[in-house]
Amino acid sequence: MTLPLGYAYATTYAGIRQAPKNDVALIVSGMPANAAAVFTQNRVQAAPVRLSRRHLKLSKGLAGAILVNAGNANCATRTGDAVALATCKAAAKLLQMPVVQVLPASTGVIGVELDARKITGALPELVGKLRTDAFDEAANAILTTDLVPKTAFAEVKLRRGTVRVAGMTKGSGMIQPLMATTLGFVLTDAQIPGAALRAMLKRGVERSYNRLSVDGDTSTNDTLALLANGASGVRPDPKEMPKVEEAIAGVMESLARAIARDGEGAKKLITIDVAGAASAEGAGRMARAIANSPLVKTAVAGSDPNWGRILCAAGNAGVAFDPGKTDIYLQGVLVCKQGLAAPFSEEELKARLDAPECEIRVTVRGKGKGRSRFWTCDLTEGYIRINASYRT
Repeated sequence: MTLPLGYAYATTYAGIRQAPKNDVALIVSGMPANAAAVFTQNRVQAAPVRLSRRHLKLSKGLAGAILVNAGNANCATRTGDAVALATCKAAAKLLQMPVVQVLPASTGVIGVELDARKITGALPELVGKLRTDAFDEAANAILTTDLVPKTAFAEVKLRRGTVRVAGMTKGSGMIQPLMATTLGFVLTDAQIPGAALRAMLKRGVERSYNRLSVDGDTSTNDTLALLANGASGVRPDPKEMPKVEEAIAGVMESLARAIARDGEGAKKLITIDVAGAASAEGAGRMARAIANSPLVKTAVAGSDPNWGRILCAAGNAGVAFDPGKTDIYLQGVLVCKQGLAAPFSEEELKARLDAPECEIRVTVRGKGKGRSRFWTCDLTEGYIRINASYRT
């Protein structure tokens, strides 16, 4: 793990969670970073989402710090806006930066008032203990029902030197992003202009976070931020920008896969590939429909090669395609040929489906060039158990 230069991290327990586990994290750039972010498309949006949007606009795309709390979503409350602003003001004062350069983010229970004093009271300690090597501690502090922290890293060697990328994310339930997901923070020390950074984020999120679903629900707090502080002193040449973008998108893709793998109650990561649709958008809609089908997800949980559920889910996507020209593969085994059952060994395929990863491939024969890859997880009794008692 080689971290980007110019960032520092700190965590503490502020008493927001019921259990005594770090619940506030602070990420600080030593210099104002160019920043881009995407947020939830849920019409119910948490106060930190609204304020982060406003701050990015007022700062003209600059960010110096990200202030994150877990255990309370700061959403659908009477004091949410005031709490988000008060905590940003307190952080900005201690860090000696404009308040609009502080981006707030929250995750946790919706509809419970958040006491701003818990965060503002913890900030002096957080600022005092900022360390460049506390990245993993921050990645742990932002988790809720996650079983494992989710991080990814990359290095890119360029003509003028090396730039680094690091990402952390959280999420294992209430996951179906429509522009972002849960909380995700990707940091680089490359010198990247703001407009280029926003374009990189938009394209990267389409091949990563927007190709992810655990349960078909979009959160009120979804935030994905990308920061580039230029601390490496390396500005990629125009011809090198695609190489840097690929590294950033690759980190996002790894983070998205990690969320699917750690879905609430999940035992298996499912990768869905759709090819031959009339358009990439159509292929994405088919893949999303398969990923969100409880019948498909439970079949995978039970290692049941029930390909009919996959074909049915694809047909419910609202995309025109010919089922009679559709092939389906499970774990590389052809189970459906041109819309009809293909011969395969049920016993052997069931054993293959016992693996911790499942691959579903749907191919529509013809002239269509649309392709999409999507990640999800199986659906087990564990998901019900976790969400039936989430608040208690």
